[in-house]
Amino acid sequence: MSRPAAILRAIEFHLPEKVETGADLIREFPEWPVSRIEEKTGIARRHIAAPGECASDLAAEAARKLFASGACTPAEIDFVLLCTQTPDYLLPTTACVLQDRLGIPTSAGALDFNLGSSGFVYGLALAQGLIEMGAARNILLLTADTYSKLLHAADKSVRTIFGDGAAAALISAGIETGGEPRLGPFVFGTDGTGSINLIVPAGGMREPRSAASAVPVIDSSGNVRTRETLFMDGGEIFAFTLSKVPLLVKQLLEKSGKTAEQIDLFVPHQPNRYMLEAIRKQLRIAPERFYVYLSDCGNTVSATIPIALKAAQQDGTLQSGHLVMLVGFGVGYSWAATLVRWP
Repeated sequence: MSRPAAILRAIEFHLPEKVETGADLIREFPEWPVSRIEEKTGIARRHIAAPGECASDLAAEAARKLFASGACTPAEIDFVLLCTQTPDYLLPTTACVLQDRLGIPTSAGALDFNLGSSGFVYGLALAQGLIEMGAARNILLLTADTYSKLLHAADKSVRTIFGDGAAAALISAGIETGGEPRLGPFVFGTDGTGSINLIVPAGGMREPRSAASAVPVIDSSGNVRTRETLFMDGGEIFAFTLSKVPLLVKQLLEKSGKTAEQIDLFVPHQPNRYMLEAIRKQLRIAPERFYVYLSDCGNTVSATIPIALKAAQQDGTLQSGHLVMLVGFGVGYSWAATLVRWP
């Protein structure tokens, strides 16, 4: 007996107009070896949201590109999922704002979920669940972040890495007839003990903004931040990544009954080139099967995986029928992986 199955049908993405390059940073920090940092991170430029340009604006543009591609129309969407850590408001839910802005029917469901670099994989799992339980047929999965608004201008440790961006993916119901699924299985993981290593301490209900939280502090490396801006312990994040990601890949291979050689393309979250190279070498995956797309946009957090997927499709690396492993990991700590049979 056939049952509804989730199929990832299309992806588009959008980056803000403003571009920040290494040369721009050198003008701000003339004593700083930005070129050497670019060699290590693999990031030449980042797109930065304008003042007043928010996650919903980027997500809306990505969604409009998806609609313009002919993948679907707004009228066909019956659920909106938005993954963001930089919502427009504390409330209302930004996905509700996007439903109205995009002309999606009021009969559609809409919700935000707060996750970072694992968020796209989590979103695919949520979409699969909604489709397989018969609650939705066409789901618009949006991933959008404007981390630049969380960075202190004088915090060199993160200015070179994070960029802003959004992606829109269409997940639709198809028919599963007993063959290999087009999406899944999934493997997840969470370790909240790492939450303090990638965090904006102040600004929520636990620690509201105050005069004290806005005071700049200089760390031992000369980076400036306040408790209202992003703190990242790079060493701890690197150690977490190397301990969890190879195990995550192994767990997904075991759960799916696949071998690494049967995966046509690995598309991980895109934090920086140095970290990705360390992961790739530990997994012993050939460079041509391990996709990296960082140079033109940097780490766009929840949008890195779908942006990389679209870029791989555009340059011919990703082709119809390919089996792709998606691996997300980061803030939380949170990690997730899945397989996608490319349409």
